[in-house]
Amino acid sequence: MGYYDQDYEQNSRKQKGNRGGKFLPGLLGAILGGLLVIFSIPVLANMDILPYDLALGDDDEETGEDQTPNETEPSKNISVDVSTAVTQAVDKVSKAVVGVVNIQEAGFWNEKGEAGTGSGVIYKKEGGNAFVVTNYHVIAGATQIELSLSDGTRVPAEVLGSDELMDLAVLRTESKPVEQVAEFANSDNVKPGEPVIAIGNPLGLQFSGSVTQGIISGTERAIPVDSNNDGEVDWNAEVLQTDAAINPGNSGGALVNIDGKLIGINSMKIAQSAVEGIGLAIPINLAAPIIDDLEKYGEVRRPFLGIGMRSLNEVSSYHWEQTLKLPEKVKSGVVVMSVNPVSPAGQAGLKEMDVITEFDGKELKDIIDLRKQLYKKAVGESVELVFYREGKKQSVKLKLGEEQEG
Repeated sequence: MGYYDQDYEQNSRKQKGNRGGKFLPGLLGAILGGLLVIFSIPVLANMDILPYDLALGDDDEETGEDQTPNETEPSKNISVDVSTAVTQAVDKVSKAVVGVVNIQEAGFWNEKGEAGTGSGVIYKKEGGNAFVVTNYHVIAGATQIELSLSDGTRVPAEVLGSDELMDLAVLRTESKPVEQVAEFANSDNVKPGEPVIAIGNPLGLQFSGSVTQGIISGTERAIPVDSNNDGEVDWNAEVLQTDAAINPGNSGGALVNIDGKLIGINSMKIAQSAVEGIGLAIPINLAAPIIDDLEKYGEVRRPFLGIGMRSLNEVSSYHWEQTLKLPEKVKSGVVVMSVNPVSPAGQAGLKEMDVITEFDGKELKDIIDLRKQLYKKAVGESVELVFYREGKKQSVKLKLGEEQEG
């Protein structure tokens, strides 16, 4: 027992001595570590190594104010100018866009009712009259036309003329209630990516004056048109493509640039389940001469050659060599199938089986291409045709006549 107590006492003294020897170095280490942290914080803060709150502490060094993450910022008075380029453009033209109501007789008693609605654009005021351009298909079959103005006023209108090929019509109404007239721009200057605004009455008059914004997606798009519904393309309508929303009822409405000037008449939309955001408009530069003719004459005065024709690519290659005797280099053109002897072509000496390859310096691919070049000309204008007869290249000048209906 004595031996155990003596040994225990010796061990206790050793442990106390060890504790005393370790305490002093630990204390010195803690003090040095604390001093190192205190002096290193400003340096690390300046180097953006420490977070802002940790570097400054809970109090802002500059203001002395308490900064907490959840502190509410003081309220500010903000002045916002909502008068943008788009709203200014809309203000310039929106009242010139009207609703066009197609009224037709129906039923046993021939009662009149609304067959449909579209849009139109007031483009001119002269004397006591105002003139409106819209689409042909908007007024087709109508026995009566009414216009719904921007303020909801209904006024009667008459059809001065219409053209199915270009899908345009001109209406006339009284000018007194008309407040605004659209100004034409130069649609030849329109570029892809340019911002545009479509204004019209989608889905009926309950959405009258609707405004959508987009860009020009493409210019000089060619859309095939079968004007006589015979299953064959008669014309390629040149249109502007936009992604501004154009829905049923927008037809005949305005497509304007950022200056609020008219660059196109909304005409068609490719409405398929797999197609989205493709709207089409007739460029105003192409529409303007049509509008002028419809207003003055009630019809479009188109020039004509006086020939029956067929595209060369519709003729078998056997006849290219054996019947038409064309050189190998001729791959496209228009074959003359018949000639009116008193027409410009007949008087100029064109004959059956001649193959026209150039129209006034422009190479021709087919009938559609010839019509495109022909309809750019005016009645009475002289043009030069290049053609092949019995394999020999020839040319002739003629003066274009006026196309006669029927």
